[in-house]
Amino acid sequence: MPVSQRAFGDTPEGETIECYTLRNAQGVEADISTYGGTLVALRVPDQNGTIADVLLGFETLQPYLGAHPFFGVVVGRYANRIAGGRFELNGITYQLARNNGPNHLHGGPTGFHHRVWEARERASDDGASLELRYLSRDGEEGYPGNLSVTVVYTLTDQNELRIDYTATTDADTIINLTNHAYFNLAGTGTILDHEIQLFASRFTPIDATSIPLGELRPVAGTPMDFMAPTQIGTQVASDDEQIRYGQGYDHNWVLDHGGGELGLAARLYEPTTGRLMEVLTTQPGVQFYSGNQLDGSITGKGGQTYVKYGGLCLETQHFPDSPNQPQFPSTVLRPGEVYQHTTVYRFVTGPAAA
Repeated sequence: MPVSQRAFGDTPEGETIECYTLRNAQGVEADISTYGGTLVALRVPDQNGTIADVLLGFETLQPYLGAHPFFGVVVGRYANRIAGGRFELNGITYQLARNNGPNHLHGGPTGFHHRVWEARERASDDGASLELRYLSRDGEEGYPGNLSVTVVYTLTDQNELRIDYTATTDADTIINLTNHAYFNLAGTGTILDHEIQLFASRFTPIDATSIPLGELRPVAGTPMDFMAPTQIGTQVASDDEQIRYGQGYDHNWVLDHGGGELGLAARLYEPTTGRLMEVLTTQPGVQFYSGNQLDGSITGKGGQTYVKYGGLCLETQHFPDSPNQPQFPSTVLRPGEVYQHTTVYRFVTGPAAA
């Protein structure tokens, strides 16, 4: 069966959480939980056909219920940071939780990653597909408007995991959805030997609290230049001011394709396994986070200890703090409009990946 389901566990409130598995003809599998809309596992082949899970996370529900670094979750209502946890819309100032130093991060402490989503299998000519729905009520985590969100995961026979995000609102609000999967294409160890290419000639530099300065700065001549494939460990610990502020890479890159249409955002290659992942998106930006805050205190799948740089994120998105930076692409959603974005993770192995 291309889609199967099993009980994943129960919440403290007694809600049963399901875990769905999508399969394709190549033996690739994706596990998705109704808690947080979480991408729990993604099993893909290496150059020898050996299947391994390339995501950090947990094997059971319980660790996802507590504090964790957003492993695989759907992030909302607003991914990334909002300065001071505050924004103004239509002359009204909204105060959100400050859950990342002085700033608001990833929708707040009880954002979409700690919500139970409704799931149903979805008919698709493209492959195994699962639709998740969630209604974020007016005032939830301080955001205005009732926001109806749909996230569809589709696994194609071309070894692509596609995520389609759609949302509508009954009042003006802000929105920025992404998935916060942590990838390690070797399945173990660190990502320092991975080679990354970002199709972005500019990035948004940050201050000491990781809020963008408002500038679109060229990457040329800086450790942020990944226009050509580059080993991540080369400059991840350099003395560059931006690297110090992010404690490694934790920045938004401005994609050269500009968003709107599906375009290439990143390529990630792991030389020992031959796995190559391409990231395509309709979003204008991608946050590359090199797992700087992982510190060995979390034990995950198979008893693995998740050490510093143990996984990386490529969070396709609108830019951080956009509600407070009018020169950035708008993240306002109004009644009658449809928020719609797509991200594709495509996996290739063998000679084509080199």
